[in-house]
Amino acid sequence: MKSGPSTFGFLLTDAARLLRARVDRALEEAGLGLTPGEARALVFVSHFGPIRQSQLAERMSVEPMTLVGFIDRLEGRGLVVREADPEDRRAKTVRLTPAAQPLVEEIKVVLTRTREEATRNFTPEEIETMRRLLDRMRSNLSIRSGEEV
Repeated sequence: MKSGPSTFGFLLTDAARLLRARVDRALEEAGLGLTPGEARALVFVSHFGPIRQSQLAERMSVEPMTLVGFIDRLEGRGLVVREADPEDRRAKTVRLTPAAQPLVEEIKVVLTRTREEATRNFTPEEIETMRRLLDRMRSNLSIRSGEEV
């Protein structure tokens, strides 16, 4: 088995690291008045919400206390609300407010531009193949770990 900077795992991890850094930079440059973490939280809540704070932190791969800071600031701006989870009153769920939707759309534009930059010189077929393969890999890994996709 080949090891080093051209192995599958290294390339996948490094590409993800570079993409994340580029997305963060693009979000900072967009002038949305949000940190990259706050912007990511809005997109995740838009996609998965209403969602428990603990699940959101796990999906975002951030510490729960880091997420609390993001949510506190977003809630202070009227972009999200925290509510008691109907299944467990001790837990809090997070959902977007209507005021967040225009901002989420702006964030998605930034994300689309960054994705297009990352995949320039790829054919539509290559992009779709990569998406399908990564989706299958995610499913394989989530089944093994018991994590929901």
